[in-house]
Amino acid sequence: MFQQVSIEDTDLMFENKEAKVIANYNEPEIELAGFKVGPFEEGREYEIRYWVAEELGRMGIVRFREEDMLDVVKLHKIHWKERVQPTNKASSLPEDFYPKLRRYLAQLEKASRNNREKLKELEKSARISKDVINSRVKKVVSLASSLPLTSHALQDLTPEERALYHCLHNVINEWRQKILERGEKQW
Repeated sequence: MFQQVSIEDTDLMFENKEAKVIANYNEPEIELAGFKVGPFEEGREYEIRYWVAEELGRMGIVRFREEDMLDVVKLHKIHWKERVQPTNKASSLPEDFYPKLRRYLAQLEKASRNNREKLKELEKSARISKDVINSRVKKVVSLASSLPLTSHALQDLTPEERALYHCLHNVINEWRQKILERGEKQW
């Protein structure tokens, strides 16, 4: 049985996933929200929960690995890959794409307040993001309105998109059934 997953659920799961970070400098063990992390050795890589990594990043103790971060170049490649796919086929997205996208755009918005280049990057990234999202939504709607699909056809959808698919699929099927019902007054 399918269990509905909300965007908030996927965000919470993302926040509690392990993230790879690099220590910016040596730091002894730190207590955060009732548990301890560290010690950290400058230049070494560590795996810690994402929300802890964000807090330590704000403190300047660690930084996320570049290859794990979303940026305008990676976003552009995703956009291009999505556009070359047929309209009934979604390309695979990087793991945790939507949570990373939200955080990337939020960071750009904050940085763009006093940086003209970051404002341009934000505008371009927001435009590309909307194109990717609109393309994905169209594909999910197309899949949801098709006859029942195999799980293989849904494998390239993110958890957020699968939740949207199942919701739309149920609504569309219910609508179809009601259209075809034969009530005494209808026929």
